[in-house]
Amino acid sequence: MSKKIDAHIRAVLFDLDGTLADSEIWWAQIDAAFLGEFGIVYDGEHHQALVGVAARSAMHFFKGAYNLALDPDEMLARYHEIAVDYYAARIDLFPNASEVLTSVRAMELPVGLVTSSARRLVVPFLKRHDLAAKFDVVVTGEEVKHAKPAPDIYLLAARRLKLPPRQCLAVEDSLTGVRAGRAAGMTVVAIPDKRWSDRRHFQDEAHGMAEDLQEVVGMLRRRRQETRRAESRNSRNSDVPMNDIEARE
Repeated sequence: MSKKIDAHIRAVLFDLDGTLADSEIWWAQIDAAFLGEFGIVYDGEHHQALVGVAARSAMHFFKGAYNLALDPDEMLARYHEIAVDYYAARIDLFPNASEVLTSVRAMELPVGLVTSSARRLVVPFLKRHDLAAKFDVVVTGEEVKHAKPAPDIYLLAARRLKLPPRQCLAVEDSLTGVRAGRAAGMTVVAIPDKRWSDRRHFQDEAHGMAEDLQEVVGMLRRRRQETRRAESRNSRNSDVPMNDIEARE
């Protein structure tokens, strides 16, 4: 299912994990490596529940699920030490992700990256894939007090772009992210990953859904064409001579 994007959109904000980066399959391995250090054999049984969840929240989840007598901050530090290697050397982009960012920028729309992941993971990933210059703003999880599904991270991105949230389009893959974008007052398009998510759960949450990133570009292009046609019609109407208007009256 897709939907027309509202004409007022003036910026596009992309989530990273599961939206631009095909990272979710790797997070199951990161979780297994992390928990393995405590003698826990993990086969990804909680992966679906953790899609879109901030790393700090995941630490609290693991602490409770496996009765780990550890400080969550220490757990998080070690978790990131393991994960940074994956972001720097292993995790790939989804097909056409870089080209999609280029296409959106060609429409003269500012582009933002809004991710719950830590900056120490994001920076090497962007460098490896030569993406840093494609974003006007990058907002990471440690910059806000409340993680998704709270709206904080999206509101911060909108402030940095100097735009009201209602003029921003958020592109997300998880229900957690969709709810964050909506709570911020943005239009939200979801690209649920069929490997982890049931698309039916998104139908009442997102404003629209796309099969992939390229479909989002198509939605934006249609919006642009419709806006131009409307502006052209308005321009022609404003050019009607005054005596013609009087005659019609």
